[in-house]
Amino acid sequence: FISAMASSALQFKTNYAVSSKIEPFYKGGKVQISKDERYMFCTCGTRVNVLEVGTGKIFSTPPFQWDWKQSTCLRSWRAIHNTPVASMSFDPTSTLLATGGCDSTIKIWDVLKQYCTHNLKGSSGVVHLVEFHPDAERLQLFSSSADYGIRVWDLRRSQCTCVLQSHFSAVTSLAFSCNGDTLVSSGRDKICTVWDLKSSKAVRTVPVYEAVEAVVLVPEGEDFPQIGVKSKGLHFITAGSKGVLRVWEASTSRCIFTQALSDTPTPENDGRAEEEVEQLSLTHALLLATSARLAVVTAEHNILLYELSSLSVQQQFVGYNDEVLDVKFLGRKDSHIVVATNSPQLKVFELSTCNCQILYGHTDTVLAVDVFRKGRMFVSCAKDRTVRVWRMHLESGLVACVAQGSGHVSAIGSIACSRLKENFLVSGSQDCTIKVWELPESFGAGGQTGIAEQIVARVTEKGHDKDVNSLAISPNDKLVASGSQDRTAKLWSLTNLSLLGVFRGHRRGIWCVQFSPLDQVLASSSADGTVKLWSLQDFSCLKTFEGHDASVLKVIFLSRGMQLLTSGSDGLLKLWTIKTNECVKTLDAHQDKVWGLHTSSKDNMVVTGSVDSSIILWEDVTEKELLEEQVKREDQILKLQELSNLLLEGRYLKALGLAISLDQPHTVLRVIKGVGESGHRKVEETITRLRQDQKESVLRYCAVWNTNARSCLDAQVVIQVLLQHESPELLLQYQGVRGILEGLLPYTERHMQRIGRLMQASMFLDYLWQKMRVAGKCR
Repeated sequence: FISAMASSALQFKTNYAVSSKIEPFYKGGKVQISKDERYMFCTCGTRVNVLEVGTGKIFSTPPFQWDWKQSTCLRSWRAIHNTPVASMSFDPTSTLLATGGCDSTIKIWDVLKQYCTHNLKGSSGVVHLVEFHPDAERLQLFSSSADYGIRVWDLRRSQCTCVLQSHFSAVTSLAFSCNGDTLVSSGRDKICTVWDLKSSKAVRTVPVYEAVEAVVLVPEGEDFPQIGVKSKGLHFITAGSKGVLRVWEASTSRCIFTQALSDTPTPENDGRAEEEVEQLSLTHALLLATSARLAVVTAEHNILLYELSSLSVQQQFVGYNDEVLDVKFLGRKDSHIVVATNSPQLKVFELSTCNCQILYGHTDTVLAVDVFRKGRMFVSCAKDRTVRVWRMHLESGLVACVAQGSGHVSAIGSIACSRLKENFLVSGSQDCTIKVWELPESFGAGGQTGIAEQIVARVTEKGHDKDVNSLAISPNDKLVASGSQDRTAKLWSLTNLSLLGVFRGHRRGIWCVQFSPLDQVLASSSADGTVKLWSLQDFSCLKTFEGHDASVLKVIFLSRGMQLLTSGSDGLLKLWTIKTNECVKTLDAHQDKVWGLHTSSKDNMVVTGSVDSSIILWEDVTEKELLEEQVKREDQILKLQELSNLLLEGRYLKALGLAISLDQPHTVLRVIKGVGESGHRKVEETITRLRQDQKESVLRYCAVWNTNARSCLDAQVVIQVLLQHESPELLLQYQGVRGILEGLLPYTERHMQRIGRLMQASMFLDYLWQKMRVAGKCR
């Protein structure tokens, strides 16, 4: 009865369209900022992606020199390096380009005239760093190579004027003062050196106790008391292997500010190996002077924008997500999504800006997440055998861990939270057990102090013989269903985890189980490529949906339980109507397994996450398509009426053009027949006045008309007109003309043979008639 009521009031969904994507846009390498600081340029394989900082939208352009706003190649030329180019840099006027090669040479190019102006030799090994002096009038170039020295080149004389020797490891970055007389260099030898360029001598060596990848000078003449800059003089910021930004006073070689742990992506000391912590090291730092910000790139391909005055995070973009294992909508009005990737960190994306928070806490790969009904709290489980509860501050959007629990002896692969109140969660593990965890009514100050409360499992039950892959809690919080690799699904009472029944029928392991929001029905998806609906009353299989050619990894209910949406390991999504067992639509946008699938609270959006590292937001376009179809039908009715009026008025040319635009071959034939009643010349005049695309359509229709003896004469008349007035060269340019001719020739030959036989028969009749007349005269 409930299903009947729902189906009568609901408009079933028929299609989804891609609304937006979150895809990899940076996989390591250089990052640059446009002069207006609105765009960021990132390398991603063979592409250069352009990131719009305000919206997080990505534009893509291939290599060479491009006008990226128009996506057009301005110029390209062949580099005369004998080996790959390792570094490159433009001068302040953007007319000269310096390239450092693996062949120990540096070449200067005139970008406008596209020729090499200088070929500078003398470096040892790979030239990994080239940088022009910011004062274009000095015409100086600075470079560094495998000998760890900084060479200063005078481009007027094409000579190396001096070599600045101080570092004992690779020089990673150069920063010039405003007046151009001071240079700060950084290296992986854990020092920064301040140089006086007038005397070409080191003024001070600053030990920084970390391998430094980038150094940025703090703007001179401004005070930044929050980061310790309270006096005039040279100050610089270092970014390196420790993953924190530090501010140094050059005159005293003293660190005056170190970024607090809460402002950096560095996790708390949880006993992880040192090499794992080094994955969070910083690789690039760029000053955005106009907006007083600092752009920092991490070794995990994340890009962070800091406010320069306090070095607090303003925005964060994730360049590469790795494999997406789960994704859920989060926040008020589904404004965010929480994503579990193939890493210990969770990522929370703000959908409007693609700004991302990275949540640290788990120490091994996060496998699954689930969100409470109100959307402000969610839970996660991981290979580290722990579950964590997270809470989002609805005003600021910041997320903090408020509770954690441990007790499983193997990786936890599935988790589900209560539907009515935020008072419990259920976890399933590879140790074959299911645990119910009680949550306190109030988490106290857990979200404010940063200290997560410890929760303990209330009930533990060995649920299956193999891994527990999926859990689902009923809408009334009284039942829990589990799906396992042992090919069974089971129904449990949440009070004490007593077994109520077993669902058997799948031939391979079950990946997902879901309760219907209205009916007493459970859906399960399996590696056998099927989806089954089960009755909660007698545990029998009600329906089986077959259509996927591979494992069905996720299933969710839509349209108040009247439809299903499934995702498979072949990257396909399928939309099903339960009543008819029909696959309404197949959606293809992913290239690999789709592990993440979730619908929004309003049921109008779907988010999917795949092993291909992409996250896609899908929009329900059913109503939009119905409206477009209705408008199209109304427009067609008006055009048909107009066509009838034109035929009555004898305005054949306009009528023919309108019939062609309606793409109705039968109507076009009717118009041709009507024109033919006025004579062959009228047909000829009408056909020749058509546009080329209209002639192409008419020729395509002729191939259809020519197959029928009733309409073949009209088709031959049109073909005759086209052959008389169009040159063979022009006809061969028609779209699909070869296929049309192949369809015309056999039927035309058949018609000619029929006419030939008819001519022979008519000649026999004429002969017979003549003989009859002669015989009559003789008598």
